[in-house]
Amino acid sequence: MPASDVQPSSGGQPASRPGAPARRPVIGPRPAPSSTPAARSAMETPPQPAPTAESLAMLDMATLRERVLECTACGLCRGRRQAVFGMGPEQARWLVVGEAPGEQEDRQGLPFVGRSGQLLDAMLAAVGMSRDRDVYIANVIKCRPPGNRNPKPEEIAACRPYLMRQIALLKPERILVLGRFAAQTLLETDAAIGSLRGRVHVLKTPDGEIPMVVSYHPAYLLRSPVEKARAWQDLRLAAGLALP
Repeated sequence: MPASDVQPSSGGQPASRPGAPARRPVIGPRPAPSSTPAARSAMETPPQPAPTAESLAMLDMATLRERVLECTACGLCRGRRQAVFGMGPEQARWLVVGEAPGEQEDRQGLPFVGRSGQLLDAMLAAVGMSRDRDVYIANVIKCRPPGNRNPKPEEIAACRPYLMRQIALLKPERILVLGRFAAQTLLETDAAIGSLRGRVHVLKTPDGEIPMVVSYHPAYLLRSPVEKARAWQDLRLAAGLALP
């Protein structure tokens, strides 16, 4: 369930008459380019081997970001405007993990923007958290799947090492996992999200265990507002976790 909630619009201007004075441009928002230099380079570059934990083990956050932005390990690189690495303070207490960039995320290069991002910000604010101060946000998949389709297993497999390296570098106190594909990826299960939410899971890492709480993706909550009460229960569960 990639989190795109805003549809692009299109339009145009009539051509100037021959010999007419040049028209001054209207000042307004600059449209996003159809592709960034990195995206064009990805389309021209042969696929690279998928990353592994070993190949990423020595990378710091800045170098990992560059690796993600240049990644051509799966076919998603050919349709993206840009990869979406993540955002937030590296000393964040929480890590929020979503599924994949949507249309607006692909344009802006940031996770959880548009209506889904607004809902996530409101949810975090309700428990005294802010993405600018307390939360780092990332997705399992770093490039937008075409048409916001579900990510394929090989795409998840190619991206998962990037997320695991982010977790190793961030060392968050807890992880809030949003959406079925994010939950199934981190928990390595094919169970339905309804059976995974409402309780605390543990992610085992070389640096110790990190508690995780699974909940519904904000894009799903916008489509199914009846589930917001359960999402609020999950959020309170995450906020109330006692640290060791």
